[in-house]
Amino acid sequence: MEKVMNILKPKPNPQQLLRDWQRRLRQECRNIERQIRDIQREEKSVQKAIREAAKRNDIGSAKALAREVVRSRRTVNRLYENKAQLNSISMHLGESVAIARTVGHLSKSAEVMKIVNNLMKAPEMAVTMQEFNKEMTKAGVIEEIVNDAVDSALDSDDIEDEIDEEVDKVLTAIAGETAAQLPEAVRKERLKQPAQATEDEEDEGVDDEEELEEIRARLAKVRS
Repeated sequence: MEKVMNILKPKPNPQQLLRDWQRRLRQECRNIERQIRDIQREEKSVQKAIREAAKRNDIGSAKALAREVVRSRRTVNRLYENKAQLNSISMHLGESVAIARTVGHLSKSAEVMKIVNNLMKAPEMAVTMQEFNKEMTKAGVIEEIVNDAVDSALDSDDIEDEIDEEVDKVLTAIAGETAAQLPEAVRKERLKQPAQATEDEEDEGVDDEEELEEIRARLAKVRS
């Protein structure tokens, strides 16, 4: 009975499909914009923590926080790229529907297929674009894309080296000359975190570490 109902159920026309896809693409763009705002808002509190760490000569914590800022900014850049590609998909779909008015059916679009394939590799968009992949394949807009590889470039050694190079620049930009003017001996001393310290210093170190982990957790949450 269900099969019969599916056969009798009228198929949506190209215009209907386009409106539905574009509506969902706009929603995804709004989700990306909200995520970007959350990350940028959280970064402000991280910048404050970096300045405070630099003032107390805690260069180790300041650098760790600056590293999180670098990662967050890279995430924001990637999200902007994702948004641009979603808008590009919407534009190309509009062109496909215009052609469909002439030929009577949706034709395959190499550009849409290429963008969908790229977005399927992005961690933030993988699940959503897999759904679009199935629907657009069924509608004849693209060929089926089989791609389980998620882009893990952020974890590669090359990217890590690039992040390390950016940390000092971010640290100086946020903390002014405070961090840059710290004597090299102080920097090394702070980074080593010697075992011998007063009880007050140990307690302060525990508090700083807890605060650092809390900030990292918040950043990870808004980036996910």
